[in-house]
Amino acid sequence: MCLSFLANLRLLVHALLVLLLLIVVPAWSADKGMTNKAPINIEADRMVSLEQKNSVLFSGNVHATQADVKINSKEMTVYYSQASKGGGQEVKKLLCVGNVEVTKGDWLGTGDKMDYLASERKVILSGGAKAWQGKNQVSGETIVYYLDEGRSEVVPTSASTSSGKKGGRVNATIIPK
Repeated sequence: MCLSFLANLRLLVHALLVLLLLIVVPAWSADKGMTNKAPINIEADRMVSLEQKNSVLFSGNVHATQADVKINSKEMTVYYSQASKGGGQEVKKLLCVGNVEVTKGDWLGTGDKMDYLASERKVILSGGAKAWQGKNQVSGETIVYYLDEGRSEVVPTSASTSSGKKGGRVNATIIPK
């Protein structure tokens, strides 16, 4: 019974540390050139803290928000720095897999996988990536979106065409006003 209580207490302490990490850590930002102090809210069916790897794995119907950025996926791993003397930790990277959807304002991006690099404030969608801004749509194998600049780069798909030639094309649909 004592071992069970200690195990439950340890699990509770880990959960509280992760919760504290998610509240005080700056991640993606709505303000150019500044870190956003808005809280990061993450909901999932399950969470596993991997302290040895400085990461937290969320799985099952993951929904994350901070300010006007929203992410949905099947799984999200948050990689963070070691705690500093001031007690704060910083998100270094997010890795999302499975039906990834990310929005910021009227920009929507989807793909099989998403990497978010915090230091560059860059979202990288891959695996049949598509993005919409309003009614306009673009697709390719990989889409890189720079949050602060509102700028996208699309890398073409490498699939072969029916004639056997490499595809290598970006597809876009622009709806005139």
